[in-house]
Amino acid sequence: MDEGINEVFAADEEGVRDGAGRRPITLADVAREARVGESTVSRVLRSHGSFSEKTRARVEAAVARLGYVPNRIAGTLASTGSRLIGIVIPSLTNIVFPDLLRGATAALEQEGFQSVIAVTDYDQDREEAVVGSLLSWRPAGLIVTGLEHNPGTRRRLLASGVRVAELLDTDGPGLDIVVGYSNRAAGEASARHLAGRGYRRIGYIGHDLTKDRRAAKRYAGFRDALGEAGLALVGEERVASPSSVEAGRHGLESLLARVPDLDAAYFSNDDMALGGYFHCLAHGLAVPERLALFGYNGLDVGRLMPQPLATIRTPRVEAGATAARLLCAGGPAAVVDLGFELIEGATA
Repeated sequence: MDEGINEVFAADEEGVRDGAGRRPITLADVAREARVGESTVSRVLRSHGSFSEKTRARVEAAVARLGYVPNRIAGTLASTGSRLIGIVIPSLTNIVFPDLLRGATAALEQEGFQSVIAVTDYDQDREEAVVGSLLSWRPAGLIVTGLEHNPGTRRRLLASGVRVAELLDTDGPGLDIVVGYSNRAAGEASARHLAGRGYRRIGYIGHDLTKDRRAAKRYAGFRDALGEAGLALVGEERVASPSSVEAGRHGLESLLARVPDLDAAYFSNDDMALGGYFHCLAHGLAVPERLALFGYNGLDVGRLMPQPLATIRTPRVEAGATAARLLCAGGPAAVVDLGFELIEGATA
């Protein structure tokens, strides 16, 4: 076998990880699948030497089908146990994910592991690329956010033999270890709280739900719970940019221009809700007498507002720490629902 190319592990037939060993996929497996020699596969993977474009396409297709990932540390550190844990997060601008990192890295350091961090900017194609890059260094485990991934990402994760922890969501099947809470239930609880307080003309301000699937689940739960109460959203404003305080301020301004008699605004997260609060301050809108505001995440900035924000508090630090400890322990696949807390605050 050529230097720099080593084995990965295949998923079981059901595609469900149980923490046990996997049948090794070798360079020879890729060669048989592509119907070429092992040396040809090696040349294609290293982009070195002569081969046709047709051969390249056959080899790359075989690699994709098998979920093969070349091992970049073979021949150097392959004989030693990896002490690296890869962590893939969608953003560094939202304090939610630094909180997650704080919990995960502290727990990993206690166990003698180091973290390698990659950011996807909520782009699933980028997630697939960074997951492949991290797997090529044979980490002891991977921590990723959410349960939805590209088919290529799922194949690589399942075929890698590396333990995987998926965080901040429990609404759906996981690959291995799942640590988080139900985003859908959080949306439902938010709607029931506002409806129970007597609000009837409720609007939604959020960001791109096609990229942020967890926000989409909260939105769906919120909308459905309103329906159960005989209500419906009277208006929505979705910004194309990532969520931010500024996006929340402009989003509420735009929604009120179309629906001026709105009596409550549900935001996709606390950052945007804070922006909505700033809009109310700037335009003399009494909160919550004229307009109620409700967020999500339970950030410290919302708690420290002149009127503490009504929101859902999520255990982000605990989620990171729990996932890290489970990965290091090497136990069986598990789902850990940490739950969430509804904070009544003073804005609703």
